[in-house]
Amino acid sequence: MADQQQSDEVFHVETHGIDRIPDGERHGSAKDLFWLWFGSNLTFTYVINGALAVAFGLSFWQATAVVVVGGLAFFVISAAGLSGIRTGTATLVISRAAFGTRGNWPAGVLNWIVSIGYTIVNTVVGTLALEVFFAEIGWQGGDTARALALLITLTLTFAVAMWGHATVQFAERWMAYALAAGFGALLVFVLPGADTTAPATGPGAAGWSLAFVVMLSSPFSYVPMPADYTRYLPTTTSLRSLTCCGALGGFLSSVALGVAGVAAATQTDMTDAVAGTEKLLPGWFQPVFLALVLLGSVTNSIITLYSSSLNLQVLGIPWSRSRAILISAAVTAAGSLWALFFADFTESLLSFLSLLIIVFAPWSGVFLTDMVLRRCRYDADALHAGPGGAYWYRSGYHPAGMAALLTGIAFSALTCDSELWTGPLVAPLGGADLTLLGSVVSALAYWALTARTPVRSAR
Repeated sequence: MADQQQSDEVFHVETHGIDRIPDGERHGSAKDLFWLWFGSNLTFTYVINGALAVAFGLSFWQATAVVVVGGLAFFVISAAGLSGIRTGTATLVISRAAFGTRGNWPAGVLNWIVSIGYTIVNTVVGTLALEVFFAEIGWQGGDTARALALLITLTLTFAVAMWGHATVQFAERWMAYALAAGFGALLVFVLPGADTTAPATGPGAAGWSLAFVVMLSSPFSYVPMPADYTRYLPTTTSLRSLTCCGALGGFLSSVALGVAGVAAATQTDMTDAVAGTEKLLPGWFQPVFLALVLLGSVTNSIITLYSSSLNLQVLGIPWSRSRAILISAAVTAAGSLWALFFADFTESLLSFLSLLIIVFAPWSGVFLTDMVLRRCRYDADALHAGPGGAYWYRSGYHPAGMAALLTGIAFSALTCDSELWTGPLVAPLGGADLTLLGSVVSALAYWALTARTPVRSAR
């Protein structure tokens, strides 16, 4: 018990990184995952996503259906956490089995970029909300107020993520209590006025596909993370309890806030989602609402920043997890400073991040299929081995995994419709964006390529 407390105790710096968590240090239960995914997804992003579905031309009930489908994706994300229980290590270490030790490296780089990018976006949103909060309580501090708001937002995020796994779970749980109460009140104010009878405005294939892309992109962004938060759980934890607890948390928060966004969009202009939502709230609740936006941004940033530190270790940074996170924190701070004081590149950054789904949808398809084919059984020691290890394959690359990944990327690139890139098949498809189906294409390709030489499980 003393070793367990030393390595993973609340408000103490976690000593483990991507190294395998010994069975004697495993602790917690599947119920912990409910609060992790519930708290981290009580973020205003889902309100924006719901509003976008209406902006794409969907009616209230059509948009709500898309929100629910997006929430169901958390059952897949949560189930993927079984790999962490079986191996005691992080997701991006486990994915070496699908792509090879070297083949896994490019996705690791891109995932770190995505994690930091979303952390910057969340930090900027939280900072601006706190700045407006300062103004509403009577302090018009200009750049000083914005700088203080940024410092507070960064401090809340970094301190929790730096302490590590136990503190992340503790903070997500307690912040979830406050956020659930606050966003529950938001629903009470917003839902009754929803126009549930307004017809759709002809979304067509483009509107439907974009709505699904927006709604599913958030769950997809978690695929490289679930084992990061299950690697401490006892090996006796069941797949059923793991899946149900984690999925229920992510489903409830994402669907509730997504529906709030749908309801708000039927009542007011949500081009500026924060300002639009504020118009629907009583004056006394508006400062509370801004605090919710800030706290929701922080809860989401905490898990992405924490996972980014493990990500850096996967890429070979020879530092402890707590030291590696300094790199992620420094880049996040620099990016946030630039966005808030020197140039508004947040919209461009979001466009770039959305384009990366061309890679991560196919990557997810291969990783999840490999996990199913192995029945989530790996050689935990070989995941950390170099040349000569079971997952070194050919010069560090798994031919089947890399070929399936490239096949999925090609399909996603041909059918992607984003501000930075429009694939040549988008117009023939009536404007539909089928980027996410790259995951299905890569999954089928991987299954076909391994049919004759099936992947080997550890036992």
